[in-house]
Amino acid sequence: MNNEQSINIVLDHLAHSKFRSSFHLKEKDKNYLKEKGMPIIMSHADDFITKRLAPAVIPNDGKQTPMRGHPVFIAQHATACCCRSCLYKWHKIPMHRELTMEEKNYILALIKTWLTKEMEK
Repeated sequence: MNNEQSINIVLDHLAHSKFRSSFHLKEKDKNYLKEKGMPIIMSHADDFITKRLAPAVIPNDGKQTPMRGHPVFIAQHATACCCRSCLYKWHKIPMHRELTMEEKNYILALIKTWLTKEMEK
């Protein structure tokens, strides 16, 4: 199974969660994404993940990702990549240690795929 297939399986699993499936991009978010373009948005995502999710110790874990204000924030909640607790629960990524490059790339691929699917709706 390739990375794209495994990401689609994870997204399908998340779609069965009432909470995770309640997140969608609003028109304002879609317009922002169109205006900036996916490369810029993914640059923002990389920055958010590096600063707010990757460190081993996050003082405000569980509260570091706003529920709105940027398409990536919405995607993080929809994909359960919003905090280390959700990363552990949904993706089995251990807490209390820095994320590996492979884990960061997985999270970014998950977010990008979700955003792309939302833009197609």
